[in-house]
Amino acid sequence: MSPPSSPSPRTGGRRGWPLLAIGAIAAALAAAFAWTAGWLGGASRLTAPAMTNAIEANGPAHPGFRRAHAKGVCVTGVFRSSGQAAALSSARVFRQAETPVLGRMSIGGGDPHGVDAQARVRSMALLLRSDDGQQWRMAMNSFPFFVVATPQGFHAQTLASRPDPATGKPDPARMAAFVAQYPEARKFLAWAKSAPWSNSWGNTRYNGVNAFRFIAADGHEQAVRWSMRPHLAFAPLSPRQREQADADFLAEDLAQRLAQGPLQWDLVLTLAAPGDPVNDPSQPWPDSRAQIVAGTLSLTAAQPQATGACRDINYDPLILPTGIRASDDPILAARSAVYSQSFNRREREIGRGQAPEAIGKGDAR
Repeated sequence: MSPPSSPSPRTGGRRGWPLLAIGAIAAALAAAFAWTAGWLGGASRLTAPAMTNAIEANGPAHPGFRRAHAKGVCVTGVFRSSGQAAALSSARVFRQAETPVLGRMSIGGGDPHGVDAQARVRSMALLLRSDDGQQWRMAMNSFPFFVVATPQGFHAQTLASRPDPATGKPDPARMAAFVAQYPEARKFLAWAKSAPWSNSWGNTRYNGVNAFRFIAADGHEQAVRWSMRPHLAFAPLSPRQREQADADFLAEDLAQRLAQGPLQWDLVLTLAAPGDPVNDPSQPWPDSRAQIVAGTLSLTAAQPQATGACRDINYDPLILPTGIRASDDPILAARSAVYSQSFNRREREIGRGQAPEAIGKGDAR
């Protein structure tokens, strides 16, 4: 799954108490969202700790790192509003001309030393802070829709994809049983098998596959999904690159491109029509839906996450400004709660003396 806090002061390389306080607030917020979504509570229900445990069990332990999307880099830039979304949402970010952005580019998986060319998923996480002090945090991925419709389905997928110790690969029988129980996953598996891999973070489209509700100044609500669509033309990762590319080629490519100028994406809002599956992220909306270009993201610099400002940020997708609300999609509540679990576990690992340098080299989101 692709956690909230602001960068905190550091003393002697260690993160200070404000981060712990914000982490506690984040945990409380995440728990509240998960409870109201009916995800937590009750002996038979899936919990955030159980989900996080399942993610951790699918690979070697990497104390101090995020449980998912462990490898990445920090990025900074600005978002410039087009003004076109101001009628849909009262969020200040759509009314001010320019908003600073602190983000993170990453790959899927829990290995902070993973090989970029072997990672199927590319990801972009952003924190936009408007001039009224409010924050909007996003966590987007290169896949166009989610694999399943519910947290229980994602937990089942996590268990089914656990590598068999004898082969190092998932057990085909367990995967087949998972797909039989959650048939919506067939669509995602077909995408993963057939869609070309991008050869750069800079030319990848990033999708917020969950729906949110935009609230206008007059109270009108509109369900939307959004995506960041690159100005660079898509280019596929070649078979040769899959075999021979440097393990960190995405970060190297990003640095080279940024040295030549900003990288840009348009924030495109897709508006739901009556009957669209607003609360099911596994179901795409028709391509014919109305779209609005809300503005342009320009990234201008990148930093290693060991020392960059994104290191201590939990990109919880439920940290939203006035004018944007979560939908009733249960995956949103699950993401928020699991990110909080990941964040708090990393904090405890630091408290036990984990080297702070390890924290930044990787970081769920």
